This record gives sequence, C-alpha cells and structure tokens, in this order.
Amino acid sequence: MTRYIRSTLALAAASALAVTAPTALAFEPQGKVDCIAPSDPGGGWDFTCRSVGRLLEQQDKVSGNVQTTNMAGAGGGVAFAHTVSKRRKDESLIVAASTATTTRLAQKQFPGMNADMVKWVAALGADYGIIAVRKDSPYNSLPELMDAVKKDPRAISFAGGSATGGWDHLKVLQTAEAAGVDKLKKIKYLSYNNGGEAITQILGGHITAFTGDISESVGFVESGDLKVLAVLSDKRLPEPLEDIPTAEEQGIDSVGANWRGFYMPGQVSDDAYQWWVQTLDQLYTTDAWQKVMKQNGLMPFHMSGDEFTAYVKEQIADIAKLSKDIGMTK
Repeated sequence: MTRYIRSTLALAAASALAVTAPTALAFEPQGKVDCIAPSDPGGGWDFTCRSVGRLLEQQDKVSGNVQTTNMAGAGGGVAFAHTVSKRRKDESLIVAASTATTTRLAQKQFPGMNADMVKWVAALGADYGIIAVRKDSPYNSLPELMDAVKKDPRAISFAGGSATGGWDHLKVLQTAEAAGVDKLKKIKYLSYNNGGEAITQILGGHITAFTGDISESVGFVESGDLKVLAVLSDKRLPEPLEDIPTAEEQGIDSVGANWRGFYMPGQVSDDAYQWWVQTLDQLYTTDAWQKVMKQNGLMPFHMSGDEFTAYVKEQIADIAKLSKDIGMTK
C-alpha cells in the first residue's frame, strides 16, 4: 500500500504540470450548480465543496451560484445512492469524493453500487493523514501511543470521520501494523459523520486520539488544542506545518494520502463531463487554488478524465487487497 501511494502521488504531481489546453464545448451549466458534500458541515468533503464552489463563483467559471448540499450517511453511501438513482442525468451536479469514497467502494459498502455508476471528474490535491491527541495528552510521540496500543489495544480509542472500516480507520490499522501491533482487530475505533465532530470528542476527553486528515484539523493545530503526533507523509509538510514529524522519521513506515476531488452522475453527456474536466483542470492551476491548498495542508496531486478514472479503479483494487490482508473483509 505504501509503495503504491508513493508511486501514484509522484505520477499525479507530475500530471499537475501538464494540463492540456481547453477545447470549445457546447455545454455550460445554466443557473445554480449543486455540490454535494457527503457529510455534515465540517470535515474534508465539506471543505472540498465549499472552497472549490467559492472559487468557481469568484472566477466566473459558472454563471450561477454554487450551493453546497450536506448529505451525510453511510460513509458517503447516501450521497452516492442519491446521485445514481435520483440525479443520474443532472449535468449541474458534482459530488465531493476522496480516498474514503474509494475505500467504501473497495469494501463493497455501497450495496448494489460500483465505481462505474458515476463519472470520475478530477482530483485537486492530496490530504495527508495525521494521528493527533489533545494538547494535555500524556502521549508525546507516535511510538509512545503505539506502545500503549501494543500493551492493551482496547485501552486506547481512536475517532475519525469515516465509517468503521473506512479510510480513517484503515490509516490507524496500517500504522499500527507498521508499528508491530499484532492484535489489529481489537483496536477501538469510533466513527463520526465528519472530522470536526471527531475532533470535538478528542478535545472533550472522551477519546484518546484523532485519525483524520490535516485539512480537517489545521485550525485546531494552530490554536494548540490538538497535538499532532505524526503526519502520514513520506516527508514533512511545507510551512506552516513543517514542525509536525512524520511517522517514518519516528521509525514507523506508514504513509496515508487522501486525494480530494469530485465525481458526477454517470449518465451526463460527454460534453458536460468534458466541460467539468476542463474547468477543474483550469481551476487547479490558478494562484487562488494553489493558495487554498497551501493554507489547508493539501499537497500537489492532480488527475482528471480518463487518467483519473483509471487511477480510481486501481486504487479500489489496491484498497480491497489491503482490507483483506488486515482482516477487514474476506
């Protein structure tokens, strides 16, 4: 899993430098655009919709407003089902997605649904995972926390914004496995509708540690309320997050990258699909989006259209194998 993530991140970073010139298309969305965030307000999907929607408006990429609709449930499954059953031809709809989405698809957690039922538009950055505790926690490093998990897996609780078996959960299991924990199934994980809700549980002293993405937690890190024990990247993040140690430099070989992007209904016209691909390609290259990425801990990662679709399908296959290897699926 770690080798695969590194290779695809390198490929996507290179792809970000080679956005093709736009071609004229007959389609352009008329009126309001709807961006579904498959979660309650707060967290990565909500951030993706609201930040991209705001820039689409500000840069006149769309003629109407971009409305964010929060649709929590089933780790993104409610939004996925809504898209494929009720909005299958809606050309003014985009849906926020991430590695959490492909994780659920890999584990067949969206009953009767698969990746071919939607069109994968683009990824606009990668969000690295973190493991963090509240500021007054007795744990000051990732090895200290993992040693406590080894001693008694049920005594340490983790909270994240994905469903049980989802990407936030898998990051903990992957990290624990790399740290030498041999009772992965006994690790206590509690699922919340978004990262913000999970962080609230940490700050309230109800849960030991947070497993999520850096974009969900930047504000809490900057305020000093959260103490990040490790970022799951192969190198330190750029400023202002450069003081956060990686898991690797603490002797634990765990990398967890979460791409941020969009899919849209599977039965939209090719013109509509290509318009959204080109528009998000253009948005990615703007100084405004690059600034948003830097402020929120997102790293360069851009794929779109056919290349992104192929990547999504390969990632689903890879996560399915990981889930089986660590006993999450049969």
